[in-house]
Amino acid sequence: MVDGGFYRKRALHQWGYKTAEKRAAELYAYCNEHLRHQQKYEPERTLYRIFYYDCPPLGKTVYHPLLRRGIDFRHEDTYAWANKFFEELKKQRKVALRLGELSDDFASFQLSAVKLKALGLGKISFSDLSEKDFHVTFRQKGVDMKIGLDIASLSYKKQVNQIILIAGDSDFVPAAKLARREGIDFILDPMGADVKPNLFEHIDGLNSVWKKHH
Repeated sequence: MVDGGFYRKRALHQWGYKTAEKRAAELYAYCNEHLRHQQKYEPERTLYRIFYYDCPPLGKTVYHPLLRRGIDFRHEDTYAWANKFFEELKKQRKVALRLGELSDDFASFQLSAVKLKALGLGKISFSDLSEKDFHVTFRQKGVDMKIGLDIASLSYKKQVNQIILIAGDSDFVPAAKLARREGIDFILDPMGADVKPNLFEHIDGLNSVWKKHH
């Protein structure tokens, strides 16, 4: 199970920018590496399915306060990249795409925390800001719930005996606890990111299969 937003962020940090096609192939190979890793100890181990959770890309115009004009994200490279990435994933064997909803009603550009603090302290002025100091923010809806429901469904139906979750936050602790109570071996892959202590208590193992610059 892959928290898509988390994976894409970590993959960019670990292995740099890639085309949508190459990133999708990388994700598929990364997930299958977990299977190969387990097969060293359990040769009969097989893959049930790769569940990928994400939201559609932002596709509306958002006002940029520095540029003083709207940015139409449908014409941005990130929009085309995300749609292509999803299409490539759909082509992969045993991959299930689970898309939530994008709550873009309140999408807006926000100033980075570092620059906002400097501005407030008078260390810089508005004229010192650049376009890269702003980032667009919006809310995702339904992604975490879909992950939790799928974990519960797979666990209760005994469709799997191990779940590997690629994610980095503690929102999934209740689902992990449920899976373990049902006898599921629950492995977390934070892709090299730091993990909060309360997550260790509710998982059966921690494993990231590739290192940086794979």
